[in-house]
Amino acid sequence: MSKLVTIYGGSGFVGRYIARRLAKEGWRIRVAVRRPNEALFVKPYGAVGQVEPILCNIRDEDSVRAAMQGADAVVNCVGILVNEGKNKFGAVQTEGAARVARLAAEQGIGQLVQISAIGADPESDSEYARTKAAGEKAVLDAYPNAVILRPSVIFGNEDGFFNKFAAMTRLTPVLPITGGKTKFQPVYVDDVAKAAVMGVNGKVAPGIYELGGPDTESFRTLITEMLESINRRRFVVSLPFWMAGILAGVFDLMQAVTGGLFVNRTLTRDQVKSLSADNVVAPDAKGFADLGIQPTAMEAVLPGYLWRFRPGGQYDAIKASAKNLRKSI
Repeated sequence: MSKLVTIYGGSGFVGRYIARRLAKEGWRIRVAVRRPNEALFVKPYGAVGQVEPILCNIRDEDSVRAAMQGADAVVNCVGILVNEGKNKFGAVQTEGAARVARLAAEQGIGQLVQISAIGADPESDSEYARTKAAGEKAVLDAYPNAVILRPSVIFGNEDGFFNKFAAMTRLTPVLPITGGKTKFQPVYVDDVAKAAVMGVNGKVAPGIYELGGPDTESFRTLITEMLESINRRRFVVSLPFWMAGILAGVFDLMQAVTGGLFVNRTLTRDQVKSLSADNVVAPDAKGFADLGIQPTAMEAVLPGYLWRFRPGGQYDAIKASAKNLRKSI
């Protein structure tokens, strides 16, 4: 019988790529999510019955335990960027990660892969970074042989980074950013999935791996390259941190006074704190080279999914060619 893996958050941006790769290798997959009816798109990743979304809330002990019952491996992809309702940084990224690791150890699960993030630091000013670090510690305390992956900002078809800013170009001639000089090392989502699959298959030594792509650029440069990819000109304004903090505070206040009816996914004060530190692979960290993976460059991927934000969409190249033809006549 083929092996079974449970992927917590398996319908999310990273999780779906891991599920797809494992399905191709013949694994049976449980995609543990809060809303299984919204994750039905993962079922065609494999043969009939091979990939199944199941109900699970990482904050609930019994559902987490049931989701990994009989599994040979577990992957935890659950993470949040903003506090929303009961899903707080601590509850999800620290307590949730600890719960998965502890129950995996109790059930004798063979492999555990935890998706964390570069910047995880118990001394950080950012709650996001502190809870990621606390989650890592809890995982290693309960399951010392875990594989922990720390990607930099992740790009790919469904990303919330380049897609977000590219969509903004349709609405405004100005793109405001915070931390224009902050360095990032964007990593392709399928490269992260490759690393996770190696961990599931037991082909990776336990420990922490920081995953960054071949390009290290400032935030401002990344936005400029995105604009070149979609053939648009916009004025990029790098807001000083004090100003960004004020704006973020206003958005956070709106979420608080509306009782969560408005969720601040624009810019939070915690994100401003995160943007004050570079998001790159540490010089002494283990990474893709230790996994035998050659990371994919942004220029090989971005045009393939950002084309829809070009002025002419899929016909942009045809329109440019027609203009050149008229000029030559």
